[in-house]
Amino acid sequence: MNLADYLPIAIMLLLVIVFAGASIGLGNLLGPRRPTPEKLAPYECGIVPELEPSQRFPVKFYLVAMLFVIFDIEIIFLFAWAVRFRELGWFGLAAVGIFTALVIETLGYVWKRGALDWNIPRRARYRLSHDVADEEAA
Repeated sequence: MNLADYLPIAIMLLLVIVFAGASIGLGNLLGPRRPTPEKLAPYECGIVPELEPSQRFPVKFYLVAMLFVIFDIEIIFLFAWAVRFRELGWFGLAAVGIFTALVIETLGYVWKRGALDWNIPRRARYRLSHDVADEEAA
């Protein structure tokens, strides 16, 4: 491989930077300068909200979303490995085995910590039992 092989990547990177800069610049140039209260009000499906939401989304919601992305990326790596299975041989099998073991260990950790448990009373009971066990150990 030589430096000319990286030319398409460099061109794509340049196009991405130009597009991002142009999008931000046009947004600032064409965007409203003094928005009215109607434009600042939240808008959802054409329904004007009568009151503010009683609570925000819990952080656990976003944590589960991030975990989904992590495990989704694992599937992408496993697909790439499966495509080149014969060429990678035992080294590839060992590498994907270690990778999968680490991902499964991560799943076990977040499961044990209660990140996937949406049952709040049971989660509180779990914390209470662990706090008691920690005090007894001390």
